[in-house]
Amino acid sequence: MERRPTIIDVARKAGVSKSTVSLVLQNSPSVREQTRQQVRDAMAEIGYVYNRAAANLRSAGAGLIGLVINDLRNPFFTEFATSLQMALSARGFATVVANTDEDPRLQAQVIAAMIEHGVSALIISPAYADGDGAFDAIARAGIPTMQVLRKVDARVELFPFAAPDYLAGSRIATAHLLDGKARRIAFVGGLEGRSVTQERMAGYLEVLKSAGMPPLTLFGRSSRSFGRDVARRLAQEHPEVDAVVCFNDLVALGLIAGCAEIGRPVGGAGLRVVGFDDIEECSQIWPSLSSVRCGIAGFGEAIAATILGWLEDGRVPPPESRTAVQLMIRDSSALSPAPRPGSPRHAEPEVPS
Repeated sequence: MERRPTIIDVARKAGVSKSTVSLVLQNSPSVREQTRQQVRDAMAEIGYVYNRAAANLRSAGAGLIGLVINDLRNPFFTEFATSLQMALSARGFATVVANTDEDPRLQAQVIAAMIEHGVSALIISPAYADGDGAFDAIARAGIPTMQVLRKVDARVELFPFAAPDYLAGSRIATAHLLDGKARRIAFVGGLEGRSVTQERMAGYLEVLKSAGMPPLTLFGRSSRSFGRDVARRLAQEHPEVDAVVCFNDLVALGLIAGCAEIGRPVGGAGLRVVGFDDIEECSQIWPSLSSVRCGIAGFGEAIAATILGWLEDGRVPPPESRTAVQLMIRDSSALSPAPRPGSPRHAEPEVPS
């Protein structure tokens, strides 16, 4: 007996994703009328018959997007997740969010659960792992999936990757410190060997090489506690360092706190510090923290639009994409001393990439 056409056959004939066909069958308002008609024409042409009773048993995950984040304790990732979820909600999609806490086994577990519950798509800021099989399981399920902020699986034709332009960020941060006559610049934070560390460090190495200045890298957890410890370590082991580019803002905030503990000034004639990400706290502490702004809220909204374009219209994202960054110059890297709390504060200039 001849095989009955399936939803996958419809998707292939219409040139859209399986999830788009499902949305059409559910009469979702999120699908454009042109795409809806395209799917219906394909169904008629191949003789597909929709079994609504069977579909109702599978519909719990309809219109549901899975969001997997490596560290929701970090405000950078929290802001991304919030902006993404709100943008998806505005288009009628619900979001199920999981924090993997940098645990690859937990990541594999939550991804398997999301696949089982029938999510329409996955957006993953992945934990680092070797061969945990999570992305292989996604590939077998045929679910549209994007990697964001970190690239762990090299198959970007299957799992497109998007992130801010980390290389440009560390480049403009390092050039800013050199323009301020820094004599020795260190790069602090990030675990050695990881791709995101290498990317955020690449611009730093590039600028120092052009300037004929030797690099100094102090790798470690991207946390406040590591930054706080590094303040004393720099003072004791590398007193010649007068400027620092940090892997992220948490390291930079910890470094500023550590400098306060040992009585070392930050900004002006003291240690000049630049963070990375520009979380909200950067402009609220004293001295305020210069940081590479990644525009993470706008990035989240852009990713929502990209994944919905893939689902609704079959527009597969490019294998890799980068968004622009800016350097927000504040007291921690300014040449003039930071104003005391309560005194008028200077404006925050922006240095585009």
